[in-house]
Amino acid sequence: MKNNIRVERAILRITQQQLAEMIGVSRQTVNAIEAEKYVPSTVLALKIAGVCNKKVEDIFFLEDTD
Repeated sequence: MKNNIRVERAILRITQQQLAEMIGVSRQTVNAIEAEKYVPSTVLALKIAGVCNKKVEDIFFLEDTD
């Protein structure tokens, strides 16, 4: 699963740590999601989308192999 969290964070001018605090996870978790090494739960994806004021599907994208 691909995502554009890094872009959305840049638009909002927030760090990984700030996003992590807003959604209740560690900075390492945000880093792993951005690096596409970890697929977030539905709840976590919804929290990230809420912070970014976007729909989940505007942030996360399925790949052909998913």
